[in-house]
Amino acid sequence: MKRILLLGGSRYALPVIEAAHALGHYVITCDYLPDNIAHKYSDEYCNVSIIDKDAVLEAAKKLNIDGVMSFACDPGVVTAAYVAEKLGLPHSGSYESVSILQNKGRFRKFLADNGFNVPNAKGYTSVEEALGDVDYFNWPVIVKPTDSAGSKGVTRVDTPDRLRESIEYALSFSHSDEFIIEDFLEKSGHSSDTDSFSVDGRLQFVSFSAQRFDENCENPYTPSAYSWPATISESQQKYLAGEIQRLLTLLGMRTSIYNIEVRECTNGKSYIMECSPRGGGNRLAEMLRYATGVDLITNAVRAAVGEPVVDVEQRDYNGCWAEIILHSEKAGVFNSLRISDEIRENVIEEDLWIKSGDPVGGFSGANEAIGTLVLKFDTQERLNEVLKNQNNYVKVILK
Repeated sequence: MKRILLLGGSRYALPVIEAAHALGHYVITCDYLPDNIAHKYSDEYCNVSIIDKDAVLEAAKKLNIDGVMSFACDPGVVTAAYVAEKLGLPHSGSYESVSILQNKGRFRKFLADNGFNVPNAKGYTSVEEALGDVDYFNWPVIVKPTDSAGSKGVTRVDTPDRLRESIEYALSFSHSDEFIIEDFLEKSGHSSDTDSFSVDGRLQFVSFSAQRFDENCENPYTPSAYSWPATISESQQKYLAGEIQRLLTLLGMRTSIYNIEVRECTNGKSYIMECSPRGGGNRLAEMLRYATGVDLITNAVRAAVGEPVVDVEQRDYNGCWAEIILHSEKAGVFNSLRISDEIRENVIEEDLWIKSGDPVGGFSGANEAIGTLVLKFDTQERLNEVLKNQNNYVKVILK
């Protein structure tokens, strides 16, 4: 029985715990929040902040672990790489390479230095320095923390007079007090946010999705739905797969799952926006298991403890798949979830995390999600019609 240290305790860790147990492994979950749901399903809980890499390292030594991973938990990714490198455990890539991927400012610079398509971008620790650089950017711009996920702290800024408040908002979500400003890229169709997998540095499974947003919620940059196949053109998908492979090769990455965001833009170029060596939130790897039969979650566990990866290969989608991130557009008290009879036969799974009478927040970030809905359609046209008019088919009712 191998011992895995799993950083983070959110519900997105549950399928990882399930997969590890199916493989016969012992799971220790770790964070500073003992009431997090994943700790109820693991074999042991370790109360240590996952952003304190040296404290996690000391805990890992005492726990005598065989592997460490951070799945759908952005703050733990660098720490996992640090601990694995220090202890000589299997890991996705070097601590330095993972640190580049996880810091938006360093990542943009690495892309630019190595000839990738990259938006005009610059990272900062000083608000005043950023305010003095307004002429450097092509407006509008996006302001975001360098080290947060789930679209927390992200805003679009159309004019320089709104820049300060957006920077302060971004900093409120940053652990490192760093933020990045970059040119806003006008996308063609839908951007993509989904998972991929490399084995010994070779990209063996790559996927692209259509990421969708709810313009009526508190944060219009928080993803509210995903669908597969993507709207990105086949030629640009091929180009992006090649660029992702080039990125992994340059950084010396090894065997890992990745959450990758890319965008095809109206300027005719495509961009790698993020590439994080972890599974994505919002159950993306579970959706890919539905859509292709490829089990990235179980193989991420295998990779973490140095076991051979099995059946990770490129496969076609077995239909048109969609995931709706259930949420309320405004804060209130939850009453019920209404799903139209018109799409009942398309619903493969309904996963509601709250009950009537529970408080809900406005959809300002991924942490405000209240569940997921998995759907399958025969045609892309029907899928697009339902997601485009989502409120006609799926409605969160407040009291």
